[in-house]
Amino acid sequence: MKHYEKRLEQDEQDIRDNTAAIAAMVGEALKNAVHAVRAGNQKLANLTVLGDGEINRAVRAVDRDCHRFIVRHLPSAGHLRLMSATIRAVIALERIGDYAVSIARVATRLSTPPDHNLASAMENMAAESSEMLERAMEAFLEGNAEEAKAIKVMADQVERMQASALDDLAHGHAERSTDDLFSMFTMYSMLERVSDQAKNLSEEAIFAATGETKAEKVYRVLFLDRDDTKLAPMAEALARHNFPNSGEYESAGLTSAEALDPAMVKYMTARGIDVNGVKPHLLDKGPLELARYHVVVSLQGPVDNYLQDIPFHTATLEWDLAQSPDDASLDYEAVYRALSVEVRMLMERLRGPEAD
Repeated sequence: MKHYEKRLEQDEQDIRDNTAAIAAMVGEALKNAVHAVRAGNQKLANLTVLGDGEINRAVRAVDRDCHRFIVRHLPSAGHLRLMSATIRAVIALERIGDYAVSIARVATRLSTPPDHNLASAMENMAAESSEMLERAMEAFLEGNAEEAKAIKVMADQVERMQASALDDLAHGHAERSTDDLFSMFTMYSMLERVSDQAKNLSEEAIFAATGETKAEKVYRVLFLDRDDTKLAPMAEALARHNFPNSGEYESAGLTSAEALDPAMVKYMTARGIDVNGVKPHLLDKGPLELARYHVVVSLQGPVDNYLQDIPFHTATLEWDLAQSPDDASLDYEAVYRALSVEVRMLMERLRGPEAD
């Protein structure tokens, strides 16, 4: 092997090793931060906070090494992708280190350590997020794109765990001070963000190994009206027809119905929009199921009429179409025009002008 090739391989391996070392430091900081909160160990919490400087220095060193590698070796293809991905990966690791610091600071603010329920939720989220981080880094360092793709789906589980934990925090711990509740809220949010960054690491592993870039996000949208026979299924069918690649769409109502409104079906069919796959559904979803949706849209009255508790990560909208679906002479042409504008504005806000 030529001297140049040996130098290239050694420089690349050094960067991999140093990136792995940062991941190990970040993982340890996260573990220590969670333990400090669980045990009320303020000494460990403060040591974790102070240790963040070492992580930041290591991140800057790898960043410099990556840029030096590019200048020295003028890489192409796989080598260049790896350097580009590594620069972004260490930024993700640095952010996780920052989240560990935020969690450690919670230990210094809580009046008493969390009780069994709070601690259990914290430890479950931490275990899931830590596993994601470890597996994502292994996939990154080994160039294993298939493993990286498998890891990404774990983020949804962490998000559901956070929604459940926040619901418990909001309704089951009135004896805690406002400062304590806010601190626990911060901790749960930081643990969920760890899983988000682990997901980003998986994306970088896929890019480094294959050149495949991150796919555009697909948004889950739920449309609501009273009986799910007119406005909500019309919006669902319209969104699916106009933006099939940008979202997953469903509709539901407060009461059950046997079939869609025949006049609406006739109008949409004449418009060339298939509603055969759309059926009325009763809104009977629990908090964890509702947490799956990025957006919930009410087409008939306030969202509060449908949902008692809105999931933390879910945005809600209320569209006033200037017509009541209870009217026997409902003008479907006017409703169609209004819905077309609202659906387009929503999907372009979520996905940009390229929404399709």
